[in-house]
Amino acid sequence: MTTGKKIVSQEQVMILMEDVERLYGYDFTHYTKASLSRRINQLCLLDNFASFAELRYRVVHDPEYMQRFVEKMTVNVTEMFRDPSFFANLRREILPKLRTSPFIRIWIAGCATGEEAYSLAILLQEENLLHKSLIYGTDINPSVLEQAKKAVIPMANLKSYVENYQLSGGKADFSSYYTANYNWVKLNSTLRERIVFASHNLVSDASFNAFQLILCRNVLIYFDTELQARVLSLFDESLETFGYLALGSQETLRFSALAPHYNQVGNEKIWRKVK
Repeated sequence: MTTGKKIVSQEQVMILMEDVERLYGYDFTHYTKASLSRRINQLCLLDNFASFAELRYRVVHDPEYMQRFVEKMTVNVTEMFRDPSFFANLRREILPKLRTSPFIRIWIAGCATGEEAYSLAILLQEENLLHKSLIYGTDINPSVLEQAKKAVIPMANLKSYVENYQLSGGKADFSSYYTANYNWVKLNSTLRERIVFASHNLVSDASFNAFQLILCRNVLIYFDTELQARVLSLFDESLETFGYLALGSQETLRFSALAPHYNQVGNEKIWRKVK
């Protein structure tokens, strides 16, 4: 089997997605077809499925394998202080505005293994706001949430994370936020205590709180236009007036029906809800 060989057609992708929704409740039908097709065909190569029928049989009849399938269909790419200019902007423009709130509730949707949540916790601690903040990190994928709860990162990633932290305007020695242990780094419990990791499906679940800041970066690009609109409406319902919504570098509110209710803050993809 050669790399790049297409095992599953677009039509078969949609048949499989209907199976997954019917049997397990995961609705991937509004993910972009190109992204789903690419990920499913990669999975066939990785797990040596020679045909669509083999893959479909395994997904339908093996609930344990279904967890691997969810992992591969969802986007779990993340890093600490990813896009340092974004975090610098949060520190400079957004957190000072949130300082007046008696309690700060933050939602990171699609948190993957939690690096963004821990980055934000460090930022809040350095601005003396962590003690009155609570960060909700949610994801559809239960296995990445379990990883996030452990508050560990690979030692191999540490150098790039330190560089990102410094470029974002970090005020301390990054080593003060972790304990090194062989190939892993354990983040401080004071950061973990202010984060709640929980399962939440952006496709089907409702709003669950009122937030002053919502981050959902580099997730919407994998959704079709209809699902993007639904998810943005969910965020709008979940955001207090004068709260902030942060999206990824390739995502925008500009063409959304919600655009008239938001003002963009600076050059980053951050919008303030004004009505």
